[in-house]
Amino acid sequence: MFSGIVESIGKIHHARSAPGGRRLTIDVGDIAGECELGASVCISGACLTITERDADTLTFDVIKETLDKTTLGAKQPGDGVNIERSLRVGDRVDGHFVQGHIDGKAIVKCVTATPAEHVLHLCPDASLQRFIVPKGSVTIDGVSLTIAEVDRDIFSVALIPTTLERTTLATLREGDGVNIETDIITRTVVHHLTAQTTKSSLTLEALREAHMA
Repeated sequence: MFSGIVESIGKIHHARSAPGGRRLTIDVGDIAGECELGASVCISGACLTITERDADTLTFDVIKETLDKTTLGAKQPGDGVNIERSLRVGDRVDGHFVQGHIDGKAIVKCVTATPAEHVLHLCPDASLQRFIVPKGSVTIDGVSLTIAEVDRDIFSVALIPTTLERTTLATLREGDGVNIETDIITRTVVHHLTAQTTKSSLTLEALREAHMA
């Protein structure tokens, strides 16, 4: 379990094919010495298990399912990734509860960057759209964010200076892909309502429109 508060930006050191997927070695700096083999680390939103470790790097085996659902298959040496270690009992949760299970991807449609604001406008996979609600939580490349607006199949998030400084989101440009984990509470509610509405005339779309009104 994670909180979506990124600790640091790591750099892909090696990326190579491995049986059943891909092996990524990431330069994480001083964090490496504090990690144990078998521990879970959130890499740009995806929960991965440490398989090797040295002074500055951590190595992870990424299976095909994760490669299919995330942008990790396209990462190359030198690319940046967001790093967060798993929560410990007693830790403060300053973001929201994040599982590290990527639901799908989104494409950056445009970036509004002015001295006053930095806003990402994204188009998520169609299967994710029902979980994207105004003022709800979403995790983008491992970063906990609040959804600012939803307009049909596009949603936007505003990034504060600290997020721009401490994550890879500042480098995103039109056409880039990002990893999306929708909020577990929203998913649970939608799943329950979907099951209930199949037995009544009330539709999930009607509830969504009422919420946005």
